[in-house]
Amino acid sequence: MEAKGNLLSTIKEIDSTAKIQFMEAFTKVRENFIHTFRILFTQDDDCDLILSDMENPLEASIEIIAKPKGKRPLTISQLSGGEKTLTATALLFSLYLLKPAPFCIFDEVDAPLDDTNIAKFNNIIQKFSQESQFIIVTHNKQTMASVDVIYGVTMLEQGVSRVVPVDFRILEN
Repeated sequence: MEAKGNLLSTIKEIDSTAKIQFMEAFTKVRENFIHTFRILFTQDDDCDLILSDMENPLEASIEIIAKPKGKRPLTISQLSGGEKTLTATALLFSLYLLKPAPFCIFDEVDAPLDDTNIAKFNNIIQKFSQESQFIIVTHNKQTMASVDVIYGVTMLEQGVSRVVPVDFRILEN
């Protein structure tokens, strides 16, 4: 009975610690999401992360609210492809800001974006590249033009690929 009591006490303590740490992280991610979303959209746009059950956050679902100016979608699925991409990017960067990684890889994230939103995406990549290295797979010329180094893959003959690096930092000097 004593061992059972100790075990239940330990479980309660771990649960309490996990709940506190989760809520601290969630609060920071939520603040980061709102800030990053407004960088990618405008300061007038509305967004939020909402826990479905504040009393039991470890078991709760998280609802993502994204309402660009002039739109009032009921669900995220009602956003355009570009708006979904920018919202997902805002969420990724809000998590990144919690614990920055030394490098990040994006695979054609910019594909559904129009020229205006490509510029916003590239600006935020430039901002965060001060602290992390970004590897971006893209076919977008605007994104390619905004990087420091580009690696092209070409096929001179059937079945033989070749990597062609271009370091724009050298060309600037």
